[in-house]
Amino acid sequence: MKYPFWIATAVAVLLALMGSTYVVREGQVAMVLNLGRVARTGVEPGLHFKVPLVETALVFDRRLQVLDAEPERYLTSERKDVSVDFFAVGMIEDVRAFYRATGGDESVASERLAPIIKDALRNEINSRTLQEVVSGNRSEIIDRQLEAINRGAATVGMSIVDLRIKQIDLPTDSQVIQDVYRRMSAQRHQVASALRAEGAEQAQTVRSQADKEQAVIVAEAERDAQRLRGEGDARAAALYAEAAGRDPGFFAFQRSLEAYRKSFDDGQGVIVLDEDDEFLQYLKDDR
Repeated sequence: MKYPFWIATAVAVLLALMGSTYVVREGQVAMVLNLGRVARTGVEPGLHFKVPLVETALVFDRRLQVLDAEPERYLTSERKDVSVDFFAVGMIEDVRAFYRATGGDESVASERLAPIIKDALRNEINSRTLQEVVSGNRSEIIDRQLEAINRGAATVGMSIVDLRIKQIDLPTDSQVIQDVYRRMSAQRHQVASALRAEGAEQAQTVRSQADKEQAVIVAEAERDAQRLRGEGDARAAALYAEAAGRDPGFFAFQRSLEAYRKSFDDGQGVIVLDEDDEFLQYLKDDR
């Protein structure tokens, strides 16, 4: 079946029109190659025309892009290791330079930019102490090197508008970590020693106070005991005197019995006396 000539012509014209137009959307930029050579660059958003089969349009995203990289280890001015994790925000500035440097591959651009940024950060961190890097103003580190970074990024056709440090860590195998652990351990030991010394001091104070109170209590008890014994002895002496006054013979007898009991208390005592000695008067049989 043969198609009319005008249909074939219309199809050819349609294909030619489709191959000769391209669209650049908002946030994009295009470059036209003529048989592989750069013909036009910086094509703005809109509908554009090109020569079919001869020219090729390459469209790139010109919006801000986040360029991430692996954390990098640096040395501070004290020769201490730190691990810095960062990311950059950039955009395509020169389409021609970007295409020549990367072939239009954004991953290649990230690989080319990473060493430039890392070297710039290394210059700043190498000139600072560990405390300045960790506790200092991070934006100051970035601002001092952003111009130098953009000079290097210009060779890739890109511009870095911002650079942020996400995290600064001490590597787990770093000597700094061991020094920090040792310092923390020494501080904890110091605190523990101070607490033990304070506890020992308080314990000694409590013991001294208890010994003092004990001595006072014992002294007061001994004083009261002596007083009570004195009063008891006085009372006993008074009773003995009163008893002796009422019946001197019975009192003399009781005193003699007490003397006998004390003399022969252990069962081994031997007393040699004259038979007329008064000590034996109550041992005699008067019958």
